[in-house]
Amino acid sequence: MDISIKETIICNLIDSGSTTLNAQMIFDFQTILFFITLFLGLSWLIGKRILKKDAEFYEVCGAMFPILLLIFLFRSFAYEPFRIPSASMMPTLERGDFILVNKFAYNIRMPLTGKTIITNNEPKRGDVVVFDFPCDRDIKYIKRLIGLPGDEIVYKNKQLSVNGEPIVSSYDSVFKNPKQYGSHVYDEVINKTNHQLLLTPSRRGKEGVYSVPEGAYFMMGDNRDNSTDSRYDCPGFVPIDHVVGSATRIWFNWDFSTFPKWNRIGNKIK
Repeated sequence: MDISIKETIICNLIDSGSTTLNAQMIFDFQTILFFITLFLGLSWLIGKRILKKDAEFYEVCGAMFPILLLIFLFRSFAYEPFRIPSASMMPTLERGDFILVNKFAYNIRMPLTGKTIITNNEPKRGDVVVFDFPCDRDIKYIKRLIGLPGDEIVYKNKQLSVNGEPIVSSYDSVFKNPKQYGSHVYDEVINKTNHQLLLTPSRRGKEGVYSVPEGAYFMMGDNRDNSTDSRYDCPGFVPIDHVVGSATRIWFNWDFSTFPKWNRIGNKIK
């Protein structure tokens, strides 16, 4: 099989496999990749090893099988690409960001089933986390972890408090984005790590007092007045076994309506 053709197929598989967050996929790419890999492996095994055939089809299967197997294992246990379609995590993540998610940061899960088999580390307050949407686990969400099991979270008058302690934030600038007109950028410190968030004076995000139950986390978007997060019944509190991984870096940006933003490539997510 021509090398350039194989490279084109592989690049297309990697690019088309960038799962969209906050939006349901029409198909499950990881499941399709699994069955394609299984088909190629079985075809090569039966054709070349059992039937002893020398047909080009079996040679192609044998060439593609180990490549797709490595891609499947890498996406399942190491890093998986995702695409951001919404503004709920602005300014940290913008619409059109393609990000890498570390899938072994917290636990190792079985491919396809998502069942946790090994626990590595506990998520920390302030982490940007990808998780299965509790109301439909086929959908992936990304938010910032604010509350740990047993915490009491209060959000009132745009002020966030955890266990009675206000989270320190300070005004930075007016957010220069026409799609989020009138919003202000604030610097916020959680767990000794600084990140930015958006507050919109003309809008009021959902307020309340929330007691995080055992075995669950409280998540919020950085775009505090424009985010569907744990303040709402759905998604609500996020069970620990729904956590997929930790968002690490932006590897590309393009929302398809404008030119790619090259200055976002390689930015660390914090």
